[in-house]
Amino acid sequence: MLDTKQCEAFFAVAENGSFEQAGAQLCITSSAVTLRVQALEKELGKLLLIRGRPCVLTQAGQQLFEHLQHVKRLEQNMLHDLTGGAESNFFKAVIASNADSLATWLLPTLKDVLIKQKIALEIRIDDQSHTYSLLEKGTVSACISIEDKPMRGCHTEYLGVMRYRMVATQQFSQKWFADGIHRESLRTTPAIIFNDKDRMHFDILEKSYGLMKGSYPCHFIPSSESFVTAIKLGLGYGMVPALQLVSENKTDALVELLPEAKIEVPLYWHHWNQQSNPLQLLTKHIVSHAKTILI
Repeated sequence: MLDTKQCEAFFAVAENGSFEQAGAQLCITSSAVTLRVQALEKELGKLLLIRGRPCVLTQAGQQLFEHLQHVKRLEQNMLHDLTGGAESNFFKAVIASNADSLATWLLPTLKDVLIKQKIALEIRIDDQSHTYSLLEKGTVSACISIEDKPMRGCHTEYLGVMRYRMVATQQFSQKWFADGIHRESLRTTPAIIFNDKDRMHFDILEKSYGLMKGSYPCHFIPSSESFVTAIKLGLGYGMVPALQLVSENKTDALVELLPEAKIEVPLYWHHWNQQSNPLQLLTKHIVSHAKTILI
């Protein structure tokens, strides 16, 4: 049998990435956390963590972490079923989403089911091409991803398409692209990029104009709302979800620069096959409502 306190210490380090933060979470010293993890490693005869900043899971550590995640999910589901979803109890659901979905359609879609079913939502943000790995690691119970194939033990549902357009303000376009949009003008014009994982802009300029990443100036703005704000302020041009282009203030209106650069990103909802009743309802709600909002 695995020792509960040792597993709890290991799990806290795996989640937080450090012994100090794990100790603060468990209200014990980091030395006590270290001793418990070492005792667990000795018991299993395997190194579970590569010590560093942050700590990294070994293959054995990843296996144990996924197992403990699964046990926690089963325990939460059982407690929720036994208590009948008591009035005072909220069901905690941890999901992963890309920032653009969170900034546009996700919360309005989930609002009713979260309130009615008393679901407390924890959202982990990552690029839509990386959220899949969070589900694979067992960090989340479901995710929005561009992957169309389910992993073992999971189910996948098609949600719809998010369309992106390359836009800027009229004033910005007139200033920087006065002679048209071509390789040389793009080389000196500032772009707005979400973060290093966001390949959309990079791929378009590389494919259409042969401009590699790093050959033109970029602002990195890792927030969907601030990303659009930066473009409206005239700091640069970028790929924006069509759902964010609706503006009541005409002075803020953005113009499309390259209609041929339009990108459509299909999104999928991945979840574990074994779901509690609240998660089943959340899945049913998000799948049915997303299809009325996304293309």
